[in-house]
Amino acid sequence: GARRDTVENYLKRLKELEAIAAGFPGVERSFAIQAGREIRIFVNPIEINDLEAKKLARDIANRIEKELKYPGEIKVAVIRESRVIEFAR
Repeated sequence: GARRDTVENYLKRLKELEAIAAGFPGVERSFAIQAGREIRIFVNPIEINDLEAKKLARDIANRIEKELKYPGEIKVAVIRESRVIEFAR
């Protein structure tokens, strides 16, 4: 069945998700996508290593569980990438 949710509540939930992720050190950007069912977090690869990225994802998921009310589940994806670009002239 369809869930009835006001636009204001929907936008508030998305902003709260992004704000929770942004509160952690090393986080550059966060985006709540798929109607708040997933949050993608981009971290600084210099500050956060692979093990810390895994711990960060778990910490964010735990904080979301404690602070937000939501139907279903929310996928927390931490993205750590490094790009190198050089130009030959």
